[in-house]
Amino acid sequence: MARFWFGCNSLIAVIMRVPEPSLSLRVQATKPEVLGPGAQATDGATVERVMSAVGVCEKLGDEKLLDAVTGLSGSGPAYVYMMIEAMADGGVRNGLPRDVSMKLAAQTVMGAAKMTISGDKHPAQLRNAVESPGGTTIAGTTTLEATGFRNAVISAVTAAKERATELGKL
Repeated sequence: MARFWFGCNSLIAVIMRVPEPSLSLRVQATKPEVLGPGAQATDGATVERVMSAVGVCEKLGDEKLLDAVTGLSGSGPAYVYMMIEAMADGGVRNGLPRDVSMKLAAQTVMGAAKMTISGDKHPAQLRNAVESPGGTTIAGTTTLEATGFRNAVISAVTAAKERATELGKL
């Protein structure tokens, strides 16, 4: 972990995760826990501007939530890689060449992520839009639900969050 001083009392801890492009930034004021008497009025906006330049910047308000962020977005790329791998394996099982399967799976995830980020629709609405009555997509999504996909992902995020909390106590 690299630590950088920023402004008066703000500490930016940068945690690099490999492989790129995954980068987690933890920003916290060192004294007091929120921008306080030693900080300039513009420090919060400056930190937010710097962080927004490298990715999504969210104000949480409670440091305890940072472990949940670790479980969700810090460990999240591995979950997505597993999803891509599983989708590609499904393509191979059904006759597609591995390289084609991998490209199609990765492109599908990227497209779905872009639709989720750029739009104002909830992911369930986006999913419902591609689920035709009696069609292929609803056959696949009901199989994912029946085999515990949603619960497995939620449990993975929770397990990673709990491990982050444990590691924070060491």
